[in-house]
Amino acid sequence: MLTINFSPFPVLETERLILRRVLPSDVKEMFELRSNPETMKYIPRPLLTNHEEALAHIQMMEDKIETNEGINWAITLKGEDKMLGVIGHYRIKPEHYRAEVGYMILPEYHGKGITTEAVQCVVAYGFNTMQLHSIEGVIDPENGASERVLQKCGFVKEAHFKENEFYDGKFIDAVVYSKLNPI
Repeated sequence: MLTINFSPFPVLETERLILRRVLPSDVKEMFELRSNPETMKYIPRPLLTNHEEALAHIQMMEDKIETNEGINWAITLKGEDKMLGVIGHYRIKPEHYRAEVGYMILPEYHGKGITTEAVQCVVAYGFNTMQLHSIEGVIDPENGASERVLQKCGFVKEAHFKENEFYDGKFIDAVVYSKLNPI
């Protein structure tokens, strides 16, 4: 079985980005991300309603890092500390050498290739450092932008699950994309 250890916390770097730990000082941006109906449109989770909930969400992310159950990074541009979005490995299944990648970014940064660059970096970390065999992305079938990001990063469609999750009074579909470790 895979052994997961996120200590010390890995800061990742790409051509344009620094992926760093999400901090309590990111509360304003976390609230902006998770309280925005447009940003949360394809994420079946309740909208945050205040900064205390945003801080609790940041703490939940921190707890998962401390217990090696998951890892999240704040997406920042080099030379700027402002969190533009978050990205991470969720639902890690060490027994299967598999994890799910998830991400979201503030709307003003959509369409700039930032998410694709961050996904490529986090996927490389998953394969090279975590030693994952496969990484999946689970998206809403209506989320064309996220689908394009995954396809650009070499993910292939594995499944379309019809009405497999019940949220907010209705059944919703999920599409699973995955990528195998090329090594």
